[in-house]
Amino acid sequence: MITFIFSLCLLVVGYLLYGKIVDRIFGSDSTRPTPAITHQDGVDYVPMKPWRVFMIQFLNIAGLGPIFGAIMGAKFGTASFLWIVFGSIFAGAVHDYMAGMLSVRAAGASLPEIHGKYLGNGVKQFMRFFMVFLMLLVGVVFVIGPAELMAKMTPDYMNAIFWIAVILIYYILATLLPVDKIIGKIYPIFGFCLLFMAAGILFMLLYHHPVLPEIWDGIENRHPQAATTPLFPMMFISIACGAISGFHATQSPLMARTITNERQGRPVFFGAMIAEGIVALIWAAAASYFFFDTPDGQAEFAGGTNAAIVVDQITKEWMGKVGAILALLGVVCAPITSGDTAFRSARLIIADFLHYDQKTIFKRLVIAVPLFLAAFAVLVYSLNDKESFDIIWRYFAWANQTLAVFTLWAITVYLVQNHKCYWLTFVPALFMTLVCSTFIFIAQKEGLGLNPALAYTLGGAITAITAIGFWHWKRKNAKPHSLSEKMN
Repeated sequence: MITFIFSLCLLVVGYLLYGKIVDRIFGSDSTRPTPAITHQDGVDYVPMKPWRVFMIQFLNIAGLGPIFGAIMGAKFGTASFLWIVFGSIFAGAVHDYMAGMLSVRAAGASLPEIHGKYLGNGVKQFMRFFMVFLMLLVGVVFVIGPAELMAKMTPDYMNAIFWIAVILIYYILATLLPVDKIIGKIYPIFGFCLLFMAAGILFMLLYHHPVLPEIWDGIENRHPQAATTPLFPMMFISIACGAISGFHATQSPLMARTITNERQGRPVFFGAMIAEGIVALIWAAAASYFFFDTPDGQAEFAGGTNAAIVVDQITKEWMGKVGAILALLGVVCAPITSGDTAFRSARLIIADFLHYDQKTIFKRLVIAVPLFLAAFAVLVYSLNDKESFDIIWRYFAWANQTLAVFTLWAITVYLVQNHKCYWLTFVPALFMTLVCSTFIFIAQKEGLGLNPALAYTLGGAITAITAIGFWHWKRKNAKPHSLSEKMN
């Protein structure tokens, strides 16, 4: 329990101290007009209150990620606590903050435009396609789960197809209507439910004071299938939203178009990630106690207990009927509220690419209709072929972290070009490059399934080549400081 409490404190201190350092390095300026003011259009560029923007950003990036990912990651043991803490502070929060603030400085530009500005036009074109596909994938995978769960709880005529249609109708409305009409009103409520559920679990952890894994017990791999699931890189892919997630940076431009002061960037972007890390840490601790502290619990989880069942059992046992209701809200509403903003992000990415303004409902429909037709086709195909859907889902986690790699490198280039401390993201970028490259070589089902020694060698070689390429670019292209810059 000491490690858990100390980890919670580190996350808070990380926001207060490291968040301030990152904000100072970027140089947020309270006197600089934000896109919400200069580009206000009543649709996507809408000034909103800071607390509302924070709650929307938190729910956008969270969904079920910090719950399900943390529960799956807890299988690895105490090492999961360390990754959540240090990943959130030094990688995830920096990644989210910088991506959001670069969007603020670029008039609310979508992520591919930021990639293109710092990594080149080729990367921009690739990332436009990659991110629209990823957003479509997020929307699809976050429809099927809630729809199938609701189908089990309602009469037979309200089957999965019925609920898919209902969710898609909501998606269409949330994608087309101004951001303050639906998203701005209901997200803070659902965000509060997610935080309240985590606070309830935290209270029960402190009240029952269970025996939890401690750092001095060792950080060896405790996964039930440790022989085929090595801690590195598997844990760093499993726990994404609770540490660092590329999907977050696709959501930041949505809020970059709503904040009214650059100083709001630290609580909205950095703070929301730290809040997500706290939620992930709480659920990892609860799952460790319920399922991994005893051989019976480990056997139950290894035998097929999925994360949704873990959430259901923990909330019902510790929080009774209230917990059951909150679990339902979390398991059903959280993924839906990630899916709708994924489609909204896809619309904005396409609009930015085509230079097609979105002020009128007709122009929004021109982009949204093909998008939702494609989503519906994938949904129908996935329902008819469960195996293909499982394959898509397994690749999603890797694609998510790969997106974070590109974003970290784009931020690093920005920092170099502006003579700021590029080590801030250079180290996380190198580490995540190693994680993602090694994963695709070593993963048995999702990747090539190579011998671990060979996989680590190849992953290390790719990372080394990337680092050498970066140093070569920096030496060749980075301009020296001018005299005035040195004096400043």
